[in-house]
Amino acid sequence: MNIWKSVAAAAVVALASGPALAARADLVLGMPLEPPHLDPTAGAAAAIDEVLYANVFEGLTRIGSRGEVLPALAESWTVSDDGKVYTFKLRTGVKFHDGTDFDAADVKFTLDRARADDSTNAQKALFAAIESVDIVDPATVTVTLSTPQGSFPYNMGWGDAVIVAPESADTNKEKPVGTGPFKFDNWAKGSSITLVRADGYWGEPAALEKAEFRIIPDAAAAVPALLSGDVQALPNFQLGDALPQVQSDPRFKVVIGSTEGETILATNNKKPPFDNLKVRQAIAHAIDRKAIIDGASGGFGVPIGSHFSPANEAYVDLTGTYPYDPAKAKELLKEAGLESGFKTTLKLPPVGYARDGGQIIASQLREIGIEAEIIPVEWADWLKQVFTEKDYDLSIVSHTEPNDIGIYARKEYYFNYDNPAFDKVIEELNLTSDVAKRNALYGQAQKILADDAVNGFLFELPKIGIWDAKVEGLWENSPIQANDLTKVKWME
Repeated sequence: MNIWKSVAAAAVVALASGPALAARADLVLGMPLEPPHLDPTAGAAAAIDEVLYANVFEGLTRIGSRGEVLPALAESWTVSDDGKVYTFKLRTGVKFHDGTDFDAADVKFTLDRARADDSTNAQKALFAAIESVDIVDPATVTVTLSTPQGSFPYNMGWGDAVIVAPESADTNKEKPVGTGPFKFDNWAKGSSITLVRADGYWGEPAALEKAEFRIIPDAAAAVPALLSGDVQALPNFQLGDALPQVQSDPRFKVVIGSTEGETILATNNKKPPFDNLKVRQAIAHAIDRKAIIDGASGGFGVPIGSHFSPANEAYVDLTGTYPYDPAKAKELLKEAGLESGFKTTLKLPPVGYARDGGQIIASQLREIGIEAEIIPVEWADWLKQVFTEKDYDLSIVSHTEPNDIGIYARKEYYFNYDNPAFDKVIEELNLTSDVAKRNALYGQAQKILADDAVNGFLFELPKIGIWDAKVEGLWENSPIQANDLTKVKWME
């Protein structure tokens, strides 16, 4: 072959093909639940953070993909020798998406607002130890705590602690304004939420120009959308029987990761007969975790025996505290004076693990004489009736907040649980910074909850992530309830 002819032919082909195509800069992500609003500092729904955390809103710190605490709007911080005073050095030149400047006054406003008597923050306890927030200068703020709190920098990385501005705080539910690499563009209620890249972001600009979070309530609609290319990512979706079909398709990457989602049979501990320990123990013995995991998580859930993630180094396996034993469950009901069983209700939010798991649990409870009427509720109704008004007997939900065992010490929390011994352990934990001692206290707390059968502890919710094989940067695990898009891009 004449080498010069070959070179000329190659040149003609190259010219004909034109310049290399630029990598895509848009992404459509499917999510099963629509947020009730868009303010992470004023709601408990995980879906709020799944759209906005690290994308639109940022905190003093942030939680990374491995659960580590990283600098965010605070570039650094120090703590006093007594562990009570944190001094945060803030980034300069940062602006909110509406053009207003970020400085120490915004930090003070946010933290004072979150801990105020009239605060609507769903995790108000995160701020309970704050005694004062003081502005040293526009780029420096000190936070004084009433007692040492070794987890304080971690707590400031929760979605509930993101920094908001006084100019826009009151309208964030509908039009969120943050400092992140993406800004809010549009919310077509019942359909989708769209973010676009924020110009002038203080950090590394996002590779994506546009991200749409599309609301897809069930797998039956999600799979066709994925296969057609209408949706390119399902970061956390339970596909059930359809999963093998997607796993076998080379166009997609399927990643089974871990979450912080303790999936529980939530129990109203002050409502008879659930105020009787023997009844709660009977329910614990009636639960066959394997059947629930197989039916409600595609077999991917990890069984738990207390409210703690198996991925945490302080985890204690307490699944053997109340092994599956229907005969023992019936015996305990008899001891509680309920030999003939009783009727109850099971309110289920509209997520697959809850609706599917509810059917299985109702069947298991029926075996020991407990007739559980299933009441399906929409997410907003669940938040109002169960979480806020505590108008329920039993429910099923995943608690996806990170390392949140301390919620059982909150007197107004919807479990209605009260145990001074547990409270004492949490108080000591809050005063302890030594890792080994903290882990030991975590173990004690887990055991108390398991022994008290506060809730039916089922499984740790798996993170089943599915996305186009050319997409990279999505989190494989969920140490916090988030779809962090800051490093997401299409491979060329």
